[in-house]
Amino acid sequence: MTNGPLIVQSDKTLLLEVEHPDADRARRDIAPFAELERAPEHVHTYRITPLALWNARAAGHDAEGVIDTLMTYSRYAVPHALLIDIADTMDRYGRLRLLNHPAHGLVLEALDTPVLEEVLRSKKVAPLVGARIDEGLVVVHPSERGHLKQVLLKLGWPAEDLAGYVDGEAHPILLEETGWALRDYQRQAAESFWHGGSGVVVLPCGAGKTLVGAAAMAMAGATTLILVTNTVSARQWRDELLRRTSLTEDEIGEYSGARKEVRPVTIATYQVLTTRRKGVYSHLDLLDARDWGLILYDEVHLLPAPIFRFTADIQARRRLGLTATLVREDGLEDDVFSLIGPKRFDAPWKEIEAQGYIAPAECTEVRVTLPDGERLAYAMAEPEERYRLASCTPKKARVVQDLLRRHQGERVLVIGQYLDQLAELGELLDAPVVTGDTTVRERQVLFEQFRTGELRTLVVSKVANFSLDLPEAGVAVQVSGTFGSRQEEAQRLGRILRPKSDGRTAHFYTVVARDTVDADFAAHRQRFLAEQGYSYRIVDSDSLG
Repeated sequence: MTNGPLIVQSDKTLLLEVEHPDADRARRDIAPFAELERAPEHVHTYRITPLALWNARAAGHDAEGVIDTLMTYSRYAVPHALLIDIADTMDRYGRLRLLNHPAHGLVLEALDTPVLEEVLRSKKVAPLVGARIDEGLVVVHPSERGHLKQVLLKLGWPAEDLAGYVDGEAHPILLEETGWALRDYQRQAAESFWHGGSGVVVLPCGAGKTLVGAAAMAMAGATTLILVTNTVSARQWRDELLRRTSLTEDEIGEYSGARKEVRPVTIATYQVLTTRRKGVYSHLDLLDARDWGLILYDEVHLLPAPIFRFTADIQARRRLGLTATLVREDGLEDDVFSLIGPKRFDAPWKEIEAQGYIAPAECTEVRVTLPDGERLAYAMAEPEERYRLASCTPKKARVVQDLLRRHQGERVLVIGQYLDQLAELGELLDAPVVTGDTTVRERQVLFEQFRTGELRTLVVSKVANFSLDLPEAGVAVQVSGTFGSRQEEAQRLGRILRPKSDGRTAHFYTVVARDTVDADFAAHRQRFLAEQGYSYRIVDSDSLG
């Protein structure tokens, strides 16, 4: 027995003692293969899942390294059965491989014949494969490459895809590193993706995911389709590519609600691609409009289901997913793994912060108590109405005012979910409100005024969760959110993590109604950031005055 910070249990849970001097190192070392489940104040609970182990395996970690990490940090002897299970689970990745056979084209190869026998007996696999060539080889139709990977993953036998990719239509793209240079982790991320062929790069908000995408485009030297969350994001991508690469305005097209341009580099919004008319996704034709050499998915954790279905059909194209978190509240992480590709690179937030590339942040949960009348209304409300009632208590408005006084002169984002609440806050604070109804032009004007300091406070809905570049925002006050969404919490903190010119610390406040579902959802939302090493200080609203 040692005095390690970790208790490893046979049910695959890991208990991390947060105050232990080695807790930060342990958190960093278990992050590649364990997922945080609960993050109360003193002991955090992680779980080792098959998908986490397979992502670790694809990223170059082996079972020996995982086991060594557990044994290094564990306070007690690690259960032997768990060690065997980890080794067996990681060994499942790559026992089946997709290859291009010189005579038969795309084939599924088994390094272990009984495994092939097992999966071929599945009714879901049978329609996706063709003739059996020999005991370890079966033909696969190229159009079923993605669907087969999805099915095999669900059967517990994730296939390693080594079948290669078409080059696509050549289109030279050069990085123009004048006055700037790729950071080491950005270069490593792009190279890890390129050597793996397809997959996901996970970097904190503000760490330069766009530049990783640009570096991958330069490596591909081919026509590129970039899929983004909204039109504002599309135009930020366009501006960054014009600034950082050899691409000209004529080479970059925007495919959105406002424009329908198809050019060698085309930036399309998820929204326009998933628009249906009479049951038909008419704009998905864009995906076959050119012989794309690279398809890039920004904010891959938000990928809509129709894009997954399309992605299953284009497995011969190189695919790069960019995200700050692989967490998906719909549980479709396994589809990201099988269809976009495994995690190729992951940089912990605190590591990037330590290098000075994102701002340090202080996270605070401010708790308010509902007045008796509101508590009674809350108690009598239908369950589906309770979160709105707790989130929109007028007591939160007073807290927001107190926080703005505390951070007078700084640029503040007030973020929420409910439009009537945001409208009231905008009026109270004499600040403009940005929602889904705000035109792209209006948004761009307001964001520019905020960047220059003409505006000090902006009230924003969830449209500002993603791909919003406001580097001087130093304070965010969250009054309501999408229930218990962990990825939304990460994105909202990310709005204020751009490094500040004066090196100051960013402040992230979440205003929560105690003894309500608002508090329960807040605890769930904070899990991902706790995994990254952020801790929330809890204060009472009365202490702010």
